[in-house]
Amino acid sequence: MTGTGTARPLDPERGTLDKAAGENFPVAPFFLPRAWRTDLMAVYGFARLVDDIGDGDLAPGGADARLLGVSPEAAEDRLVLLDAFEADLRRVFDATPRHPLLRRLQPTVRRCSLTPEPFLGLIAANRQDQLVGRYETYEDLLAYCELSANPVGRLVLAVTGTSTPERIRRSDMICTALQIVEHLQDVAEDLARDRVYLPAADMKRFHVQEADLATESAGASVRALIAYEAQRARHLLNEGAPLVGSVHGRLKLLLAGFVAGGRAALHAIAAAEYDVLPGPPKPGKVRLLREVGVTLRGEG
Repeated sequence: MTGTGTARPLDPERGTLDKAAGENFPVAPFFLPRAWRTDLMAVYGFARLVDDIGDGDLAPGGADARLLGVSPEAAEDRLVLLDAFEADLRRVFDATPRHPLLRRLQPTVRRCSLTPEPFLGLIAANRQDQLVGRYETYEDLLAYCELSANPVGRLVLAVTGTSTPERIRRSDMICTALQIVEHLQDVAEDLARDRVYLPAADMKRFHVQEADLATESAGASVRALIAYEAQRARHLLNEGAPLVGSVHGRLKLLLAGFVAGGRAALHAIAAAEYDVLPGPPKPGKVRLLREVGVTLRGEG
């Protein structure tokens, strides 16, 4: 509220970017060069907004729909919004986009010679979320993460000018792991959206029914399943962690923060005895800093 008591108009750009503080990993920390921070926040703004569209978490009032040229009648249709968002993304590469977050992205795309593919992958993942709510196998989930998570790491490498095939391979492992960790933290929230990211084959193996995920506290079978998936994520993080040692300087600290964020979140899940149903177990800052040190030393 302003000092006069009148409501300020919602700023969809600011509101989206402010969500960076709630992520499991640092988005654009202060120690990075200013140009990198600017570019990484531009990429984050895109990724956060497309997720908010896909999850139905846009700011109230319909400002984002209006900016994308979507009629009020269609403003609640996520597939229509995603189509409009993709059309505006394409303007980033050959015209002037409508949405301020995409206008913010345009200088980064030009400066870093970014291609449309990773951005289109993130949009495709959110389209898939509207059509697919269950995954039969772990391999099916990995294919989803290829769209929903891995493009982010590839964009970080592209923005910092450090892409190589081996670094991309390691980055994909880290990003997939971080996505799985987020799914484990958000089992109850995802179920409320009619989505289950725990592979059906694994649920069957551990004798877990969907009804078991809708309780206030997890039983032994659910906890065993979460522990199993957490171990998979931990293995992926460890396999991807040599990416940190392949770079130098402040980028090394940034990438260590990504890995440490995943490891700290996994520690919080374990500390909750794998009962994620009451709410997302979140790590404290001390644990996160400890994991940063472990990662920088190449341990863990």
